Amino acid sequence: MKLAILGGGGFRVPLVYGAVMRDRGGQRVDQVCLYDVVPDRLEAIGEVLRQLAAEQPDAPKVEVTTDLDVALDGADFIFSAIRVGGLPGRTADERVALDLGLLGQETTGPGGLAYGLRTVPAAMHVAERVAAICPQAWVINFTNPAGMITEAMQRVLGNRVIGICDSPIGLGRRAARALGHDPDRASLGYVGLNHLGWLNELGYDGRDVLPELIANDSLLGTIEEGRLFGAEWIQTLGSIPNEYLYYYYFTRDAVASIRGSAETRGEFLLNQQRAFYDAVAADPASALGRWRAVREERDSTYMKETREASEARDAADVAGGGYEGVAVAIMAAIARNERSTMILNVRNGSTVPGLPADAVVEVPCTVDADGPHPLATSPLAGHQLGLVQQVKAVEQLTITAALEHSPRLALEALALHPLVDSVSTARTLLTNYRSRHADLDELLR
Repeated sequence: MKLAILGGGGFRVPLVYGAVMRDRGGQRVDQVCLYDVVPDRLEAIGEVLRQLAAEQPDAPKVEVTTDLDVALDGADFIFSAIRVGGLPGRTADERVALDLGLLGQETTGPGGLAYGLRTVPAAMHVAERVAAICPQAWVINFTNPAGMITEAMQRVLGNRVIGICDSPIGLGRRAARALGHDPDRASLGYVGLNHLGWLNELGYDGRDVLPELIANDSLLGTIEEGRLFGAEWIQTLGSIPNEYLYYYYFTRDAVASIRGSAETRGEFLLNQQRAFYDAVAADPASALGRWRAVREERDSTYMKETREASEARDAADVAGGGYEGVAVAIMAAIARNERSTMILNVRNGSTVPGLPADAVVEVPCTVDADGPHPLATSPLAGHQLGLVQQVKAVEQLTITAALEHSPRLALEALALHPLVDSVSTARTLLTNYRSRHADLDELLR
């Protein structure tokens, strides 16, 4: 089977290749084609993969290309992790919001909407080329904002686009381990949108054990979400929020922490990765060793604004399978009909009452040769449903704004986001984003 990785020069691509290498089942990926628009980054990551391949005799063949159609030709699966505007674009998304005293974050808040506006046209182009060249392929989308981009691409490819994120499964596994249970035997009741959901059930041996964890202050203190939100707030909610809900529940704290740092997350990654790619260009033989060292630093500093300066990231979380494990599990389930259950971003239908049928939601699914099948979920509480409905409406406005080149709809999306506190501020945001992003300004003309 052929796997095409779009955004093939991205730093995390070797994680996907490593997971593919570890997949020992029949009907496995034997060809990986990396596609990127930045040749230097593409060559650097290609070299990391070639050095990984040298560690295993039957590793999948690696190819690189800057031609999208070549990458898609003959592909059975497509992993999409593109970043329109690169990390400089991300830093602008974050800084424009922060300069106005708002949350500056890659996927949550106004920065996520700006990123979505800039990314939807590129994602639609990819979807159209997939439909033309390899319509039988499955697209596994990790391009952020993952729920929004998956929903946009589904307008062309339907249910053959599946969005993935590692946050919900990481939360579920931490919760199971805290209770001394095997995470692989636990079932998760989780519902929401990408980066906006709640764990409301944890099934183990036929019963829901989540209330035992929520009621125990000491056990909650052993998981990141317990330390992040505090036992009292989790007990008030009666469920455990996805870590990204910190930006909604503790907005002022998050903004103060980010503004108090020397650099945003995007700026940290930009500087870190510039040094990495420059070093590999100067010494290709060092590619794999340098990548492993930089990855360790990157993982340990993830969402550092949500932790005390002296607090290290949970070791088991850092070592978890991550989104690359989810991607390979999807491919195995579809290609080999190995029925599996996982949390994915899929078309709602009637799964989450109160949301449109075409909305992409993040819920547990069974996956087999026919693709994902959403499972029934517990109803969202009123405050949860209200927030989800508002954010989903904003996401859908953003998609339409990008497709219709509408500054009016883009302004409406920004103004209606719960983390933007004024229509006047939304106008300033849009003006400033257009001034920082020439492609966005051109899109909205």
